[in-house]
This record gives sequence, structure tokens and C-alpha cells, in this order.
Amino acid sequence: MSFVRAQQLVKQYGSGESTVTAISDVSFEIEDGEFVAIMGESGAGKSTLLAVLGAINAPTSGSLVVDEIDVYQLKSEQRADFRREYLGFVFQSFHLVPYLTVLENVMLPLAVVKADRKVKREMAAEALKQVDLLDKVDRLPNQISGGEKERVAVARAVVNKPPVLLADEPTGNLDSGNSKEIMKLLQALNRDGTTIVMVTHSHDCARFARRILQVSDGTIVGENHNRPMPAEYPN
Repeated sequence: MSFVRAQQLVKQYGSGESTVTAISDVSFEIEDGEFVAIMGESGAGKSTLLAVLGAINAPTSGSLVVDEIDVYQLKSEQRADFRREYLGFVFQSFHLVPYLTVLENVMLPLAVVKADRKVKREMAAEALKQVDLLDKVDRLPNQISGGEKERVAVARAVVNKPPVLLADEPTGNLDSGNSKEIMKLLQALNRDGTTIVMVTHSHDCARFARRILQVSDGTIVGENHNRPMPAEYPN
């Protein structure tokens, strides 16, 4: 049984003659533990599709089922609970709070978790250990590099140990060396069991995924199975 099932997803904006169709009749399935890349030109509908998959942007029609949960049949509060339990998000822009330390930034998703602050700090520290930043816990965002900021963003996304990680152009602001390091990190998370769906325009990044969905004009126009780039891929 597929872990994620998107069926005939349509997302439109506006009405009448001004209607814009961002995604149209999109259907696919993702198995538990897969690493899927969504590729396409700018404006192809990739980020809109990811927002629908992330229970952020309700489709005009169609359905999204994750772990047998019909996501858009949930009430707003239930959908928020679903996002917190099932999904982690990594974006091209790091979205770090400038006046919070690295550790405090990673702790942000834990604000609604009923746990002692000490436990939350331990969870955040464990996530930072996963991304090899345990030595930067007390730094502010302006005291670390771009690559380190993205690793903090990844740690924040996985601090709750969500089964699904959604990444929107996670290397878009990074140079090639840091991009490869982030991709190796995502690949390591995938090997540990996290299902990853990544939007990217980079063929080099897509080579780390097991499957590539090609998107054009809001529809899936192709699908390729990939032999993932090995973790020891050289810089």
C-alpha cells in the first residue's frame, strides 16, 4: 500500500476568464521510505504541488491520502495536527529567527509539544547532532555560514521525527560544495527511513533521488527511476 497517494489533484486561482490553473489532474503514489524529486522549469507548478502535499494549500479538486488519512477531509485544526505529526519542511530561504540561537531555532516546532523544556533541548540537540552542528548550538544565524543555516533548517524540520520531509529547492541559495553536502544529508535521512519529496531544478540534486517526476504546465509529463548518487559522491 502506498504511503502517499495523490489523485487527480487540481489547483486553480481566480475565476471565470481570469482562472489560472497551477496544477492539473496530477496523480501519483509514493512508497514509504522513497526519495522522490519533482523537477520542472520555473512556473511549472512544482512549489504549488509541494504546498498541496504539505497540507498547506487545499486543492480545488482531487484528493491527498497519507498513511490512509484523507488530508483535505480533515478540519483545519486536525490538518494542523497532521502537519505537526507527519511533515517536516525545508525551504530555499532558511527562515531562521535572527535573534534566536541555533538550538532555539531548532526547538521552534516543539513549542506545541507537551514536554519539559529540558527534553525539548535534548531533542533539538539530537537533531543538530544528525546534521553535524552540535558545536554551533549557541551561535546566532548571522554567525554561521549559508550551508550551516540550511543544515539548521533541516534539523528544525526533523526535530519531531516526521515520517515525511518536504524540501523546496533546499540548495537554491548554496554553492555547489554546500549543495552536495545538503544532498548527502538528505540522502542519509532517507536511508534512515524518512520519506523525502524534493522540488528542484537541479539535475545534480535530482540524481540523489530514487525517482524523478517531471512537471510541465502543472501536469506530470514524465517519470524516471534513478540509481541514486552514492553518499561518497566527491566534491
